[in-house]
Amino acid sequence: MKQQLEQIRTTAIAEIAAADTSLEEIRIKYLGKKGALTAILRGMGSLTPEERPVIGAVANEVRNDIESALEKRGAELKKLSLARSLVEEKLDVTYDAIAPNAGHIHPITRALERMTEIFIDMGFSIVEGPEVETVGNNFDALNAPADHPSRDFQDTFYITESTLLRTQTSPVQIRAMRGMTPPIRIISPGRVYRSDVADASHSPMFHQLEGLVIDKGITMGDLKGILSKFAKTMFGPETKTRFRPHNFPFTEPSAEVDVSCFVCGGKGCRLCKNEGWMEILGAGMVHPEVLRAGGIDPDVYTGFAFGMGVERVAMVMSGIDDLRLMFENDARFLKQF
Repeated sequence: MKQQLEQIRTTAIAEIAAADTSLEEIRIKYLGKKGALTAILRGMGSLTPEERPVIGAVANEVRNDIESALEKRGAELKKLSLARSLVEEKLDVTYDAIAPNAGHIHPITRALERMTEIFIDMGFSIVEGPEVETVGNNFDALNAPADHPSRDFQDTFYITESTLLRTQTSPVQIRAMRGMTPPIRIISPGRVYRSDVADASHSPMFHQLEGLVIDKGITMGDLKGILSKFAKTMFGPETKTRFRPHNFPFTEPSAEVDVSCFVCGGKGCRLCKNEGWMEILGAGMVHPEVLRAGGIDPDVYTGFAFGMGVERVAMVMSGIDDLRLMFENDARFLKQF
């Protein structure tokens, strides 16, 4: 058995010295659970009590010598590998670097940030609300009659009979009126949902920014002044606004608001479809029933509200004629902005 141990030591050390790759296989071959040295040690039970200490001491020496040889050769192989890498792997520091692709602010985000900034400068505060709303806040409190087309299943994403994905950010105004005391001066930006088929001008999910002002003595003239200031700041100092009579359940009187085309100055071009004007929002004086639904006395307070599609403004700002481009995330399109 002693001769076998010596033979294992000689053979193992020779293999380790000759190795030029991983040493793990050699370690397992001699020192593993099924290795040559382990097999010898399992046969020590047949030795006499006098022989066991002698063979045990030799076995420990053999193990220590093999482990030392593995450690020494491992260090040598690491040095050889590093030297080989320094020769074979070269870095040309004069080679032109590949510039990383930088991200860009999305046209919708850019428009929303600019719109929000303008109204904050005019003293408005931002108020947000849940995207899953009650039918009461989304329709009933906003004076929408029971047979209003917007309540149809074809137009609205209902979750239950009493809850839905909000179709507008106007419910935020109801929540604000119930939780705040006039004077109120807020804007409510956010995502809204309608059951529309995606095309060049429609999307089932889009963004709105709505505004609400309530105080004593608020008039339509105040609304026109705020929106005129917004349009001039957003689209240029020469921008004009035009109010056209309209009908919304939650405002009375109501109006659709156009701005003069900032590209052609009102003369007519492709962007404004040769009309000289572009519709951007709806507005009006808050209906007395909506004030009552919000817990505000219409005999004491008046107010106005307005709402605009952020995508519509972003398309006008960027000269985009297809809404689907906003959501396809094509890098070639986004790089233009």
